[in-house]
Amino acid sequence: MLWQPALPDKYTQMSDNQLADAIMARKAELGSDLVILGHHYQQDGVIQFADFDGDSFKLSQLAAQKVQEVGAKYVVFCGVHFMAETADILTPSKEAGDDSDVQVILPDMGAGCSMADMADYDQTQDCWDQLHDVFADAGENVRVIPVCYMNCTAAIKAFCGMHGGAVCTSSNCDKIFDWALTGGDTPLQEGEQVKILFLPDQHLGRNTGAQAGFDPMTQMCLWDPKHDMGGNDEQQILDSTFILWKGHCSVHKLFRPEHVDEVRAEWPDVTVIAHPECAYELCQKADMTGSTEGIIQAIRGAEEGSRWAIATEVHLVNRLVNEAKQRGVHARILSSCQCLCTTMYRIDMPHLLWVLDNLAEGKVVNRISVHPDARKHAITALQRMLDITAKAKPSAIKKNPASA
Repeated sequence: MLWQPALPDKYTQMSDNQLADAIMARKAELGSDLVILGHHYQQDGVIQFADFDGDSFKLSQLAAQKVQEVGAKYVVFCGVHFMAETADILTPSKEAGDDSDVQVILPDMGAGCSMADMADYDQTQDCWDQLHDVFADAGENVRVIPVCYMNCTAAIKAFCGMHGGAVCTSSNCDKIFDWALTGGDTPLQEGEQVKILFLPDQHLGRNTGAQAGFDPMTQMCLWDPKHDMGGNDEQQILDSTFILWKGHCSVHKLFRPEHVDEVRAEWPDVTVIAHPECAYELCQKADMTGSTEGIIQAIRGAEEGSRWAIATEVHLVNRLVNEAKQRGVHARILSSCQCLCTTMYRIDMPHLLWVLDNLAEGKVVNRISVHPDARKHAITALQRMLDITAKAKPSAIKKNPASA
């Protein structure tokens, strides 16, 4: 987590109405120079000011598109650090040799992502070296293809780009795995094996691999960067098709299998839909798994009178519940525990106004800037993802036959 200085007292002493009026005035003043992005997990008080809302990659793409259309100079990303990094990668930068320079701003530098922080570049390089030592010592002809979830740092995206890998989202992870298992960009040689190093979210990797028919117990191993060999012996690594990084989402980790049992006891006809960042054991009990956009589509397309329990971040769920109620659809969060993204919650109206006031005065604070070398390789990994999925419809929702 990066350090965020305390705001001047005037921002914390303003009422919500005063803050809202001031933010709207600054938005009007900055006009087309400004684009504000709001992630789905953002609290309502902030997302009301967003020009676009969505998931992290969609927002970064929209920002790049809007910048091109209207010549915006500033992108304020109401999300977390890795999301702002992706927006910086996809928008023009003079440091990267572009003609124009778009400055991406994160209202609170403390808004990080615990999952993204669970994998750093040096740890990943160490893992890479140890894996190749194991395969060389065993005389195995193995190609390791790294795949990283969008929810990671620019450095990890760059690592994947440099080593023939790709980025994925929760809706296209299966397509990226299919690509990697056939050799990625280069066809496999005779006798060559593929193993996927997936980071940083073990659960998305395990759930997606299991959906493809791989056994989580015998064909996957967990890599803990705090231990030599990731805490595995050589045979476990040799037997595994997937090496899953020991990372997780602190929000989705809170949902447990017994929550499914509890909601079914209350609503026997309920449909349980879970984000694939949830644990494998929970996803096996759910009726469906879906990306953030997939969950939204499912609830918005639900039949009147149907009942739904949703396992994802509470701010998004609350908005979906209120929206569904207007159509006679009954929805609730799967667990009554406070499943909210606490780092996302750091972005609030005082911080948003603070960065806008500074912009209006000609000062950029909290700029997120990715090093040109990391940017170059991260773009390679992102472009591979776009090329792989260009002709394939993302699998936003997956039904789980095990729950039938």
